[in-house]
Amino acid sequence: MQLPTPQHIAAIVPYPPGKPMDELEREYGITNAIKLASNENSWGPSPKAVAAIESMLHNLHRYPDGSSHYLTEAVARWIGASPEEIVLGNGSNEMIEFLVKAFVGTGDMVITSHPSFLMYQKFVQVRGGVNVVIPLKDMRHDLDAITSAITDRTRLIFLDNPNNPTGTLISKKQFDHFLANLPESVIVVIDEAYVDFVDPDQRLDILGSIRNPDGIAAVVSLRTFSKAFGLAGLRVGFGVMHREVAALLHRVRQPFNVNLPAQAGALAALGDEEHYYATLRGTAEGRTWLSKTVAGLGCRPYPSHTNFFLIDVSGSATRLYEAMLHKGVIVRPMAAYGYPECIRITVGTAAENQRFVTALGECLRDLGYGHG
Repeated sequence: MQLPTPQHIAAIVPYPPGKPMDELEREYGITNAIKLASNENSWGPSPKAVAAIESMLHNLHRYPDGSSHYLTEAVARWIGASPEEIVLGNGSNEMIEFLVKAFVGTGDMVITSHPSFLMYQKFVQVRGGVNVVIPLKDMRHDLDAITSAITDRTRLIFLDNPNNPTGTLISKKQFDHFLANLPESVIVVIDEAYVDFVDPDQRLDILGSIRNPDGIAAVVSLRTFSKAFGLAGLRVGFGVMHREVAALLHRVRQPFNVNLPAQAGALAALGDEEHYYATLRGTAEGRTWLSKTVAGLGCRPYPSHTNFFLIDVSGSATRLYEAMLHKGVIVRPMAAYGYPECIRITVGTAAENQRFVTALGECLRDLGYGHG
């Protein structure tokens, strides 16, 4: 078949999805596997969110509210913004797509870091833009190198903060210095998918940057209901930005982009602060316990401000990943991200964390890694 495919589309490598859990269990002959590979919320969604979703199922023959009016207002109250500063998306992925659609044309440049979230660069490729990729420095965004890479064709800069996969954070001082040295024509997108897990004292003053745009680059924050709120399967995200930027994104947003159950579930999740804060506490406790315990096995856990962290296992992470699969524990090997001796794990429940540590110790011993 001869298809008139543009070269920049043909060159895109599709996002590599993981295998379904039941397929992995069938392939490896295991049962009751646990998945600690995708930075998901191990505690699950709020029961109130589940009930709200169930209550909407009889209305599935109706279109959702195209403006997501009630959810937008609730998000604005939660963040301390105005509804005009909020844009909702089908996951924060769609917010990335909106930004690239609105501001990037053929030949325009977008700066990202490596490693970071893969979808930034893919959306730029779809638009025929040019990806400028700056390697992390000491596992952190190299803000000086990013600043030096800016040209008059630079439209967007994507910074995931905390970074995925390293879990590192940009400080307020670093960010303020960075913004002060950027041209006003560039938009800085701070992907805060994991910011709920960050100590409030260490979070950036995003609203302050958004509302005082004179003399600095425009700032956009991306947030999601997939992590701390446990609604990854619904795909709900949002952006916080100056109302002029929001107005442009609404021009490229499709109507009904956030479906009916998603709006209901996210709205209910915002109202269940008890479940939200229980998730944050459980994550912090689990992260501390896991870090100490895996260090005792001879591995090197890297500090993290998220619900996941990297572990240097002093050997092939891919071999360890395969060995762990046979024990029904799914982790993420990080060779593709440039860390061939690291795995990334999600902080799970106490039972999941214990099962992970037990399997890790056995696999380290069998493979001759570390001091386990």
